[in-house]
Amino acid sequence: MVQRRRQDLIIELIQQNGFVTTEQLVDQFKVTPQTIRRDLNQLASQHKLRRHHGGAGIDSSTVNTAYHTRKIMDLEAKERIAKALVAMIPDNSSMFINIGTTTETIAKALLEKNNLQVVTNNLHVASILSVKEDFHVIIAGGEVRTRDGGIVGEATRDFINQFKMDFGIIGISGIHNDGSLLDFDYREVRVAQAIIANSNKVLLGADHSKFGRNAMVRLGNITQADVIFTDQQPPAEILRLLTDHNVELHVV
Repeated sequence: MVQRRRQDLIIELIQQNGFVTTEQLVDQFKVTPQTIRRDLNQLASQHKLRRHHGGAGIDSSTVNTAYHTRKIMDLEAKERIAKALVAMIPDNSSMFINIGTTTETIAKALLEKNNLQVVTNNLHVASILSVKEDFHVIIAGGEVRTRDGGIVGEATRDFINQFKMDFGIIGISGIHNDGSLLDFDYREVRVAQAIIANSNKVLLGADHSKFGRNAMVRLGNITQADVIFTDQQPPAEILRLLTDHNVELHVV
């Protein structure tokens, strides 16, 4: 199969599935992983898709990638981010944890800690942490979003506003080069804003794919975070913002 035809079919597959792995494409087209990586890199340079560790996807500013797909995207990077972030959390501390597959990965890493007090609007996070008898886990009230177990709405925001926690652990869907934190659901954004406002220290976990990714709802600005954990050096514009606002950066 000629390269142009193969690349057209790759785009069709990603449009149908949201995300495909390199291994899936190797099996589909019976070519080497190196050939597929070259195809994906070329298509990414033409802004036809976005490369992720182990595969590729197509971004939309209005609809997020499916939850089951996001769980496996850039998982190794998320695990490194989680390990570094959790190292900053002392035993016997309190925290908010918001919606997202990155924060769910962080929750798994938190299981090594002791006597944590957690308020979350993420059913998956609550399920992960509930296995520890010395953890006190509180689930925020509100509407459960069936696609990813997130809890959102005015009642959720009001619930969050009843607490003042040591840490706010947040994930994000996209980060614009002007520092804007972006997401897809305005109800989720309002809850995240309340988490930021009621946290003594805000810890943001975001793998490299979030930088430059578009989403239609503005949550706030990256300068509202106290510490950022990522797996690759952010764009120059972001680095300047972090330096100017004394935001601590950890590249893991």
